[in-house]
Amino acid sequence: MTKRILIISGGISKERLISLDTGLQVAKELKKNGYKVKITEPNSDLSSNIKGFKPDVVFNALHGQFGEDGYIQTILEGFKIPYTHSGVLASSIAMDKEISKKFFRKFKIKTPNSILYSFDKKKKDLLDLINKKLKFPVVVKPKNEGSSVNVFICTRKNIMNILKKMQFYRQVMIEEFIAGREIQVAIMGNKKLGLIELKPKRKFYDYEAKYDIKAETKHIIPVKLPKNKLKEVLNIALKAHKIIKCRGISRSDFKFYNNKFYLLEINTQPGMTKLSLVPEIAAHQGISFINLIKWILKDAAKKK
Repeated sequence: MTKRILIISGGISKERLISLDTGLQVAKELKKNGYKVKITEPNSDLSSNIKGFKPDVVFNALHGQFGEDGYIQTILEGFKIPYTHSGVLASSIAMDKEISKKFFRKFKIKTPNSILYSFDKKKKDLLDLINKKLKFPVVVKPKNEGSSVNVFICTRKNIMNILKKMQFYRQVMIEEFIAGREIQVAIMGNKKLGLIELKPKRKFYDYEAKYDIKAETKHIIPVKLPKNKLKEVLNIALKAHKIIKCRGISRSDFKFYNNKFYLLEINTQPGMTKLSLVPEIAAHQGISFINLIKWILKDAAKKK
């Protein structure tokens, strides 16, 4: 019997366009391979689409807030229907950069030092605090966004202007800037799928570097590292995947500097677009795009 797959994409986060692209590309592959597919938005029609379409599995193609932070996962749990990627708790932990860092530190995983800046509190001595705990330059980023949305490298001169532009967030993270190589590692269940190195022409691997072809970010695979270092970063990624209790696929973002790996964050719903990294890593390991999708669906179905 033909599998019925409901794809949820779009949403209201700043990553809406990436989510739509992921949904369309996954749907195209599934349809070519005999699946019955329906795409829906996470809006008021979601309930009727689930009840009317009666999917075997929901493919969660949402990115960002309300899509990979435990919100849509809670709704899907209520329908008692299998869905792809991580569950409620793992999704909410991974999306919250402050909480995920606490997990990393507890389990002895190196991560850049940081402070949390709340816009509802006056921080008269913020610059002195940064100098004391982090040193300039620093990275300013939302506490719970993905795809490097609104991430800035700041100096003492421009940080207050950047913060003014980000006041619509309740809180932002101010993190020490780690120079070095950009390394991304994919985990597939309990398997260390592989890694890729990125060399952006921009200052760092921001939103444009990820999704704008004109940014000309160079993807390097296989990654040139000593065998012991390759093993080390794969093990760290798997450890992070397990301690947060991720399901399915995750992708961990690292900086490699002074012979040390620093885990920046873990992504529970990596993109599935033409410029996405997990499909590229999988392809290097001999796993086609459709087989990667099939594995994700099979993994989700096991949670029924």
